[in-house]
Amino acid sequence: MPAKILIVDDEKPIRDSLKMVLADEGFITDTAGDGEEALLKIEDNSYDVVISDIKMPKMDGMQLLESSSKISPETFFIIMTAFASVKTAIEALRCGAYDYLIKPVEFEDVIIRVKRLIDYKMLAAENKSLRQRISSDAGFTNLIGKSQPMKKVFDIISQVAPTNSNVLIYGKSGTGKELVAKAIHNNSSRKEKIFLPINCGAISENLIESELFGHKKGSFTGASEDKTGLFKVADGGTLFLDEIGELPLNLQVKLLRAIEDREFIPVGGVKSVSTDVRIIAATNQDLFEKTKANEFREDLYYRLNVIEVKLPSLNERTEDIPLLVNHFIEKFTKEMGKKIIGIDNETMKILLTHDWRGGVRELENVIERAIIFASKENITIADLADHMRGRNIQGGYPDALKEAIKDFEKEHILKTIRKFDYNKEEAAKALEIGLSSLYRKMDDLGIPTRTSKEDAL
Repeated sequence: MPAKILIVDDEKPIRDSLKMVLADEGFITDTAGDGEEALLKIEDNSYDVVISDIKMPKMDGMQLLESSSKISPETFFIIMTAFASVKTAIEALRCGAYDYLIKPVEFEDVIIRVKRLIDYKMLAAENKSLRQRISSDAGFTNLIGKSQPMKKVFDIISQVAPTNSNVLIYGKSGTGKELVAKAIHNNSSRKEKIFLPINCGAISENLIESELFGHKKGSFTGASEDKTGLFKVADGGTLFLDEIGELPLNLQVKLLRAIEDREFIPVGGVKSVSTDVRIIAATNQDLFEKTKANEFREDLYYRLNVIEVKLPSLNERTEDIPLLVNHFIEKFTKEMGKKIIGIDNETMKILLTHDWRGGVRELENVIERAIIFASKENITIADLADHMRGRNIQGGYPDALKEAIKDFEKEHILKTIRKFDYNKEEAAKALEIGLSSLYRKMDDLGIPTRTSKEDAL
């Protein structure tokens, strides 16, 4: 549905001119000759944008902004002012206006600013709707994505959460393994109990047994009192064992028994302690390969891997990057008190083509830094770090997001196939997708599936 815009000005020629220009662009337009008339219309209608003069009879633009923000807080305000009243316009920005125009206004400038705000409003609404849907349907707090790989993850979480089955989450650093574990916990019957994360790779081998199972006073040097282990602390709740592949082999036996028997013996103890915990483990390693190398117990692997969740890397779900960018802009602008409404097209193209080795966490850091340095209402290339700005986008991509992503995927897949001398099995491994998925993508993107070195010559 076209966006609806209200133009408020006591000068009829200005009202009529703006109405005609914006109507020609496909917007639904309405007008008011003063603040009081405008407020009545805002009460009866839902406007996406209000363009209002500051100096008007009966009720000025600042009063209209204040009153309408209480009635329709989701309506975006653009203030118009004469050059001599720029300070007033800046004050309006502080009071909640999203933009201002200097009279006499240039119609092209008005169109650009209105379209920018509408695009931002639509993206914000889409993001909000997605988060609400996720929250109401499955409570996946902070898990953002509408791509097919993420929809698959959401479906698995929805099915496994109500059970008590153990879950093993696979994913590279920055893919959100702990967020997925929390989503499973928050949608289970244990949600009122504790969710307790522990990083198995961050605790020394000498201490991790004591951390997990507790110890008795005097059981080793420094054990001056009894300590309750995390298996007991999490009783009734969920214990999240991150980087489970780092757990020493000698402790894997004790962990297996604790899971199977629902009891354990603290270090230095003689009596068993019972516990009821759900185990969710996570790793960025191939545990099955580690079992073959006798670096991880096979029986523990199968006990943990009742349900397997494989998280896609950010490079596998570039469709979600705009949503994530918007989410992080919203997050950090609130934290920093800055008014930044979005990101320009050229900068978005760089983000879409970047190799996100650090995953969503890396993207979050990039946006946080950009907002710190941003001096305009949109993040630009100049706000990115040097290593991001240095990227050269050969020939550029279309402005339409879906087409840009499609072009990038085609270019990247072809580049990877050539890199591995047209060996598609090796290319699929490098792309971190299955061979059948590679052929399917090639077919979807119009890449000849029989592409070979000879074909390219």
